[in-house]
Amino acid sequence: MKSLEHIPAALLRRYASGDAGIAADALWAVEAHLEWCASCRERLGAVVATDDSETTSLLARVQANLAGELSRGAQMPARRWPRRVARWAPPGLWPRLAMTTLVIAAALGLDLAFSNVLASLVLLVAPVAPLLGVAAIWSAGLDPVHELVVASPRAGLYLVLRRTLAVLVVVIPALAVAGWLAGAAPARWLLPCLAFTAGALALGELIGLNRAAAVLALAWTSGVIAPTVLTARPPLLLEPATLPYWAGLVGVGAVVLVLRRDSYTGLRRSTWFGR
Repeated sequence: MKSLEHIPAALLRRYASGDAGIAADALWAVEAHLEWCASCRERLGAVVATDDSETTSLLARVQANLAGELSRGAQMPARRWPRRVARWAPPGLWPRLAMTTLVIAAALGLDLAFSNVLASLVLLVAPVAPLLGVAAIWSAGLDPVHELVVASPRAGLYLVLRRTLAVLVVVIPALAVAGWLAGAAPARWLLPCLAFTAGALALGELIGLNRAAAVLALAWTSGVIAPTVLTARPPLLLEPATLPYWAGLVGVGAVVLVLRRDSYTGLRRSTWFGR
């Protein structure tokens, strides 16, 4: 429906009347379109007002009662985040992004202080740096309105990818600055970073994003970071010769997400993810 300029009048009238014969995909498209199109929401209100006077009267009474109750109740605090920012990420994501930035800063500090002793910690941390934020983008425990989000027409892989982009927009520039100061070129860590992100999303549909991110971070820490710190030898997995393999892993993760494009839907599954 978003490919059309507006919802056709006949379909809008059927939707307003609660026609059970509307196909499921058309119903989803109408609700998704109404979510962002103010003009069609106004048209829907006009259709309801014209064709269903009882519903209009009921809505007017409910609105009047709610207005009285809200005026006597406690006022909600002012919105802390701009509306557009809040749409891109749940509130619980921001503390994790701040923690990720602190981890990158700590790795940079150790790099600058012990550059002659240790391998670059910024380079070692970069592949798994987004995972702390990725684990929070689809979690019932960190999003107070997660159940409402899951029930919305935009729920699913589209919303997960949009929130993942919000994580990468913060993490990758932080890594780029830290890498520039520490001498770790983005060519060495960018593809591994994207590979771990895609892997977490692909694996997260099966076992949950929290679990997927934790498993991948633990595997990288125990298999690469710890041995590198102990031996002070640059990891072979981050050598330029391995970049085609990392690119292949990014491709595999993308293919899995395309094949499972109906994933990350359903209240039962997403709630289990957040536990």
